[in-house]
Amino acid sequence: MRFVLSGQPNSGKSTVFNAVAGYRSATANFPGSSVSYTISRALILGREVEIVDLPGVYSLTSTDAAAGEAESYLLDQDYDLIIDVVDASRLGRSLELTLQLLELGRPMVIALNMMDEAERRGIEIDADELSRQLGVPAIPTIASRGRGLRGLFRAALQKAYSGVIPEPVHLDLEVEGAVDSVAELIGQQGIELGIPKRFTAGKLIEGDAYFQKKVYGWYPDLESSVAGVVSELEDAHGWTVDQVVSGSRHAVAHDIEESVTTVGRPKVGIREWLDRLLLGPWTGGPLMVAILAGLFWMVFGVGQRIEAPLVAGFEMLNAGLAGYFEPGSLAATVADGVLMGLAGGVAIVLPYLVPFLLGLAILEDTGYLPRLAYILDNFMHRIGLHGKSVLPLILGYGCSVPAIMSTRILESKRDRRITGALAAFIPCSARTVVIFGLVAAFVGPMWALFIYLLNIAFVVLLGTILSRRLTGSSPGLIMEIPELSLPNVKTLAAKTWLTLREFITIAWPLLIVSSVVLGVLEWAKADRVINALLSPLTVVLLGLPVAVGMTLVFGILRKELTMVMLIQALGTTQVDTVMTVAQMMTFTLFVVFYVPCVATVAVMVKEMGWRDTAWVAALTIVVATVIATVGRVSFSVFA
Repeated sequence: MRFVLSGQPNSGKSTVFNAVAGYRSATANFPGSSVSYTISRALILGREVEIVDLPGVYSLTSTDAAAGEAESYLLDQDYDLIIDVVDASRLGRSLELTLQLLELGRPMVIALNMMDEAERRGIEIDADELSRQLGVPAIPTIASRGRGLRGLFRAALQKAYSGVIPEPVHLDLEVEGAVDSVAELIGQQGIELGIPKRFTAGKLIEGDAYFQKKVYGWYPDLESSVAGVVSELEDAHGWTVDQVVSGSRHAVAHDIEESVTTVGRPKVGIREWLDRLLLGPWTGGPLMVAILAGLFWMVFGVGQRIEAPLVAGFEMLNAGLAGYFEPGSLAATVADGVLMGLAGGVAIVLPYLVPFLLGLAILEDTGYLPRLAYILDNFMHRIGLHGKSVLPLILGYGCSVPAIMSTRILESKRDRRITGALAAFIPCSARTVVIFGLVAAFVGPMWALFIYLLNIAFVVLLGTILSRRLTGSSPGLIMEIPELSLPNVKTLAAKTWLTLREFITIAWPLLIVSSVVLGVLEWAKADRVINALLSPLTVVLLGLPVAVGMTLVFGILRKELTMVMLIQALGTTQVDTVMTVAQMMTFTLFVVFYVPCVATVAVMVKEMGWRDTAWVAALTIVVATVIATVGRVSFSVFA
């Protein structure tokens, strides 16, 4: 069997999915955290079920990419049942999507989720009455605590086995008359799309581009007939047809809400007090700086304390293994490369990567990221974007790949192009390893902070330039601010592990292989050719040791490699003994700004196209060279 999870953003849909399928889906507390569906299999009451987590959407008539992905799956794929995850604390708004799902003519159950939040707001819901009015089971749940999920999936299995299809809820008389008229026209034409005629008729009336292309391409005569029905409906109401239909659905949803809910006195507590501070005009900005600075110092403090003993341990291990191989032999070189790759992952990358990913997950799961976007909205408008663009940029500090993919949440193509270009310059967690492992460890944490501030200043400058060069305006910010919540420890651990698993399974083997390759190239003296070819950049312009050239080449594969390759190329973990402060700062600046890894380039091609990817990649090289060169001169003078 296959169950489809559908719901609005922040309804807890992905939390339901993760509770039964293991942590596989993004649960960040901001709209657009999911832009494609996720599939997993789970054993539910002894029966294996395939569960599909669709992107969160407010309506099936939306025009954004996530809505298109959800609608396409619901219409074209084969599945047995829809689980509609509803935010009980915002029942009226959530039911507007429910009414559309009922029209699909599929077995369905409702997860009346976030009941604890509804109770905190003084809302009591009669789930039995809601079930009676909608004709489908409505099961109260608190997915974040696992409550009610067993009953939900038991009801889902029973409903799927029964195959009973719910009746759609009728809208106002004029809308229903228009839908019936178009449905009759569809029947007369003999159109069979495998979708209920009522749903198809409603989509044609609303002007859904997907259905217009699908139907009018084969039956062009139908278009004028539907246009006549639409004109009558608009004349009767004095509104555009989308206002008429959505307004009717809105009214019906809120009528149902009023009939099944009792509203008492809300509980005002610490979360409301914190929100006033976090979003206040005088307190929001300083608290934002304090929170981000706290994340920075946490990563540095934890990483530094873990790194030193691990590096010392691997140095002792390396000294012990040296006696087993003939010095200078190929076997010794390979063994040293393998050990260096292992040490790079354990002692250099993980001490900084783990606390950084954990800190970012905490900011996501507490609901602080949308508040950060709200605080920065006015500032972002000054560079031609809006606060929603902050979200992909913040994701970029974790990984550039999902950051660029998440630009889909932006409505404007112009904003997607600008934000995608800026995301390529954000120092991801792999670049963070270089900043902390090299600059913070050997030069000082304030210099590492300086690099972040310099990067932010450049991103602001570049955003301002691009917004003025690319025509168009940025729309205002309309974004849901979810409730503040305590993060679930299990979810935090799973989310951190999900990203770490990619490093362990992909980057770490690549790191080990690269270490061996670099060692063999050095053993065969082949590295000298590559370093000589790159010396006009590395030595002449940047003033770096000639051996650094190879590290920048490997860095295009994965940015973590640059730090490990640097240590291997220099032949010591005590980098400050062979590189000056100016050289370490220059090297780090170049790594932070130059071409992202190949995975990022690949996703940029998919999301932005070859032309935009090419100029962004070229721009990163130019910017990295200029900033690093200026940095070299400045640090040489003042260091």
